[in-house]
Amino acid sequence: RYWMALPNYKVGERLRITGVVSTEPIVYENNQRVSIEGFNAYVDLYPRIYYGDRLVMEGMVGEKQKLLDPKIVNQSIGGNWIYTLRRSIVSFYQRSLPPRHAALVSGMVLGSREGMSQVFWEQLVDAGVVHVVVASGTNVVLVGGFFVNVLIIFVSRKKAVVLAMLCIWFYTLFSGFDAPLVRAAIMGTIVFTAQVLGRLSSAIRALIISVFIMLLIKPMWIRDVGFVMSFAATASLMLFESKISRLIFRVPKIIRNDLSTTLAAQIGVLPILMFVFGRVSFVAPITNTLILWTVVPIMIVGGLAGLLSMVYEPLAAFVLLFAYPLTNWFVFIVNM
Repeated sequence: RYWMALPNYKVGERLRITGVVSTEPIVYENNQRVSIEGFNAYVDLYPRIYYGDRLVMEGMVGEKQKLLDPKIVNQSIGGNWIYTLRRSIVSFYQRSLPPRHAALVSGMVLGSREGMSQVFWEQLVDAGVVHVVVASGTNVVLVGGFFVNVLIIFVSRKKAVVLAMLCIWFYTLFSGFDAPLVRAAIMGTIVFTAQVLGRLSSAIRALIISVFIMLLIKPMWIRDVGFVMSFAATASLMLFESKISRLIFRVPKIIRNDLSTTLAAQIGVLPILMFVFGRVSFVAPITNTLILWTVVPIMIVGGLAGLLSMVYEPLAAFVLLFAYPLTNWFVFIVNM
């Protein structure tokens, strides 16, 4: 399936590609990386390209699905209300918090790297906490759990679960439709479907089924680092977290859960980090243990403030201030 999905283009062939930017562009100091129709292209920093924009781009086919010497022929701003609303919330974060703090909240809540400098990104990589500042399975768990608990007040549990599944997929689309989010959304759908049908669900089985479905639909995801790391980290957590927690039973309970979670995830992602980035952060278990407790509160406060910003921005800005001490601690640990 993977080999059949490979584009039938020769290296050096010139192309004109038309498509919608389906994942969040990565902004560097001097350029931005855009993924479109299976190709990665590095274009000038301006005009800025956003998730949901429609592009007409020319370039030459390079190795490893790169588009060399890319030129944007036409750019249409994403007119879909979902994309517009997403940009509006990210702009609200940027107006209400200092740059690094706004970038952290945007990344954790919406998976956006808008406004995150290359220097800060490298610091996150060196500290081994870059996985925390992107939307992931944790977001999906929070969204699903929140809507189930709210909706169950008004409707039956089965209807609440079905509506929560729809909310999960809306959030996945809203936050960039990246591979880790899609994987978590499929797993959440499997678990919720089992609840509706009154069946037991197996987490490891749900993970395998979700990966199979993703690669069946989009086999090129097998080359996506985010997809591979998401699968490896999730599998490691399922297989090793409880065992590690029992081994370190003498560690104070207040940090035991975060430490066992970090160590378990590192077992899966360490080989990938070494292969892809050529470097490993030996302080990652420590930094993750020190900052993991801030992630969920930041997501909750940031998400609530983002929703309120659509109604009354001054109140939303006040609510967002409660995230500042947490993001300040996060930035302090990363800078150590």
